[in-house]
Amino acid sequence: MAWVWLEAALPLGIIAGMLCVMGNSQYYIHKAYHGRPKHIGHDEWDVAMERRDKKVMGDSS
Repeated sequence: MAWVWLEAALPLGIIAGMLCVMGNSQYYIHKAYHGRPKHIGHDEWDVAMERRDKKVMGDSS
């Protein structure tokens, strides 16, 4: 009866490990493709504002 917890711990460990692998693979794929890590909470509005800022700074120089 003492080893019953192992029956649940092994599958939970496998699931947790796979979640970590998926999260890290997304990070490294994004970093390899874009050359920098993904910013948390960076949505389409932020991208549009960066594009606008680059355009304004390019026009002024």
